[in-house]
Amino acid sequence: MQFLGRILDTVSSVSNLFSNPYRVRDVQLSEYNGKVLLKQEGRMALYRNQQSQSWDCLLLCPESPSMALRMFQVASEEDAMNWFPQYALKLRPFYEMLHPPLKPETLQPIVDCLRNHPDWSSAHIAVDTGLRDCLKHNYILSQMNARNGQGQTPLHLACERGDVGCVRELLEECQARTDVKDKNGETPMHFAAKQDSTLIIEALCAQLCAGVNELNGTGETPLHIACRLGKVEAVKGLLGGGARCDVMGSNGYPIHTAMKFNEKSCAEAILSVNPNQLLAEDPLYGGTPLHWAKTAEMSRLLLGQGCNVNYLSKTGESPLHILTKRGRFEAAMTLLTHGANPNIKGQDGNTALHLAMKLDHMDLIKALMVFGADVEIHNDLGETPGLIAARTSKGPNRKVLLNMLCSVGAERCHPPSFDTPLPSFNKAPPPGIGFEDIMYVAAAVTSMTRGFAEVDGLKTRSGKIDRLLCLDGGGIKGLVLIQMLIALEKEAGRPIRELFDWVSGTSTGGILALAIVHGKSMEYLRCLYFRMKEEVFKGSRPYETGPLEEFLKNEFGENTKMTEVTHPRVMVTSVLADRHPGELHLFRNYDPPALQRDPPYMSTATFQPLTVPQEQLVWRAARSSGAAPTYFRPMGRFLDGGLLANNPTLDAMTEIHQYNKALKAQPHYQGAVDNPQTSQSAWPQNESWSHRPFS
Repeated sequence: MQFLGRILDTVSSVSNLFSNPYRVRDVQLSEYNGKVLLKQEGRMALYRNQQSQSWDCLLLCPESPSMALRMFQVASEEDAMNWFPQYALKLRPFYEMLHPPLKPETLQPIVDCLRNHPDWSSAHIAVDTGLRDCLKHNYILSQMNARNGQGQTPLHLACERGDVGCVRELLEECQARTDVKDKNGETPMHFAAKQDSTLIIEALCAQLCAGVNELNGTGETPLHIACRLGKVEAVKGLLGGGARCDVMGSNGYPIHTAMKFNEKSCAEAILSVNPNQLLAEDPLYGGTPLHWAKTAEMSRLLLGQGCNVNYLSKTGESPLHILTKRGRFEAAMTLLTHGANPNIKGQDGNTALHLAMKLDHMDLIKALMVFGADVEIHNDLGETPGLIAARTSKGPNRKVLLNMLCSVGAERCHPPSFDTPLPSFNKAPPPGIGFEDIMYVAAAVTSMTRGFAEVDGLKTRSGKIDRLLCLDGGGIKGLVLIQMLIALEKEAGRPIRELFDWVSGTSTGGILALAIVHGKSMEYLRCLYFRMKEEVFKGSRPYETGPLEEFLKNEFGENTKMTEVTHPRVMVTSVLADRHPGELHLFRNYDPPALQRDPPYMSTATFQPLTVPQEQLVWRAARSSGAAPTYFRPMGRFLDGGLLANNPTLDAMTEIHQYNKALKAQPHYQGAVDNPQTSQSAWPQNESWSHRPFS
């Protein structure tokens, strides 16, 4: 039976040997009586077990004389002789500093770390296993700045693990150095920048860390690394700890890195500390951060900070050129809606439209043409966008694109010749009434009205004839109105606000009317409408009114009154919904004409008085005119003017007629006619006046 027991013990030992020879186990020290003791260093002993043909490493435990911890049991003498010296040397600080009784589960992580990283010192192991008490051992203190195979010190390792307590222990108690670089040229601060925490960075900066602005082997400071990885908390900590935004790396400044990797929060943190980074040029192309933007979101961030949307890099390219070449439609649209010039020439004299034609990118082509890209402009090779389209466009896009070019009046082009001028054939005018016909009619009417005109039986000079612009509602149809007004401005050679005496609008037309009166250019308003689509019309109906109100406040001013701009006169329609039937109301920048009588119900009903124009806010007028049901909530008691006057032409003409009748009733009518700038002060203020009711 004894023989059988010894066989079973041997089988068990062999089984354990092959299962995990480096697993720490409790063993009876009596089992090694008669075994060969090969080596002993301190409390570590190496035995040869002839019975199981293994080499066993034991840790003797003075507190338990009959027990020991077997650190490994290997079948190779070479392995035993290789590992035993390392165990004896590197484990000594741990079994001397750890509180007895030592248990296998306590030593197992230390042993595993030692085996997995044979190039680590005891200090590295203490950091990796989180045994901060062992850092006070004299032997570990002597290895505090030792480097592993990658050149990393224990402080590198603690920063990489994000162990704030260990970092503080190393810095405050162990005097670890912060300027040691590993094989990649990275200091502990570079490792701290990879953690999304400010605590480690603050601990390093408190010790005046020398590596906060050091470049590593790839040309990155810790701030570059944090921006690349999107560690916004680390970015904030670095900026607060003395990191500079103007340290040039291999790919530019940190702001360029944040833009390249679409890290919005990191870019915001940098710009909040140093707004001048909006103009930072990268070393290779001389591009600003906007040249590095890849998405609409990142572009909006920089444009909202006031960067130059048309800035040219050293290669002569604007951000729009870069985005067009990359085919990034959404980001390119963002630039266009913020005033990017589509006709700036870049490399080889190409505009963004030339580049879009080469890519055959229909969405970009359409967007550029909507925003005024010149279809007849030549590059350095004498090519127009149309010629490039004829050469490169393939498939179904070709016919659509060429028809689109013809519809905007592009001339038929032939390949450029350096000997003869470019021939061109003017496209025949389209049948029916076109814009030119409308302009001819307008010119004829103007010539007929020269001299004198009769108004209500009185002769006035033609210069006093009222010129009225009416802009109806219809949501996105406002873009059509804007395109027409741009064409009108181009023909007249003057701004729209100088062409009319009165401007009236409903809903989207009301917003346009107010913007025109306040001197905003039509190109700006075109951009404004696209931005409104992005910022206001989010989600599903009904839309949140907060973004719309903030948008209007930003455009018109939060405290701007209707009467702050007096010419041209403006009337914006809305509907008073606190009565039945609803009543049309006009927001004006002038005092309303006096009515001969009030509506019948005014004698019995009591309504809250209306605010006089001098106290009405422009943004509230715009908001009231566009308070379309199912789209936005009412603006107090006001609803969308389109409910009663989507096309305000008749109401505007009635208003002008009543205004002129009230004007004639004034004692000094002729003087007011001769000097219309002084006429407004003559009108009586009437808080309760509003336009005629509609059923």
